[in-house]
Amino acid sequence: METALDTIKTEAEIAKLMAETSKLNVEASKMMAETSKLNAEASKMIRERAWYPMILIAAAFASGAALAKLLTG
Repeated sequence: METALDTIKTEAEIAKLMAETSKLNVEASKMMAETSKLNAEASKMIRERAWYPMILIAAAFASGAALAKLLTG
């Protein structure tokens, strides 16, 4: 009788641990998805950042050309 009770307790503990493991696996999957999303966003920001100096240079040339046109009449 004692052995059967120990077996039932052990099986219940195993089921509890398996449920907890499953929850942790789901949480890990969520974290990996969030990490992937953040990496994609960071990559996009890095690509966009590369264009800013070119835009500033183009704006400077355009304003210089407009100023030259105004001064030369």
